[in-house]
Amino acid sequence: MAGLEVMSPLVADRIWALPGGAASVKFFQYLVFRSGSGGVLPSQREMAREYKVAPSTLSTLMEPLFERNLVLRSGGGERGGNRYRLHPLAAKYSSMDEMTAAFTKALADMKEGRLPGLLLPEYQAVPPAEGAQPDLRIA
Repeated sequence: MAGLEVMSPLVADRIWALPGGAASVKFFQYLVFRSGSGGVLPSQREMAREYKVAPSTLSTLMEPLFERNLVLRSGGGERGGNRYRLHPLAAKYSSMDEMTAAFTKALADMKEGRLPGLLLPEYQAVPPAEGAQPDLRIA
């Protein structure tokens, strides 16, 4: 299975329950697809151009993802703007080993207060059975 990207099971199982309904889910799927391994995202201007929306619309689409800490922003981007990345627990990775290492670091950073936790929607139905293996490959 070399060469296949993997996505966090924490997000893959609950992406459908994002606030904002189908528009938020579709946009988040675009972000995961568009991100580099580990969750690095392009500038807001570039994402707006690619997604074919105005920057203000992009901001509206991103707001619920910021609120849930699925997308993190920090200063220092182009022209002093923000830089964006997916939360390490929501990002895609080039291998299971890379994802495991990133999760280990992210959990330590969360415990130390250096990284916010994910605020994912609660299940409205019974979660998948323990031991069930979801398909984590990015299509």
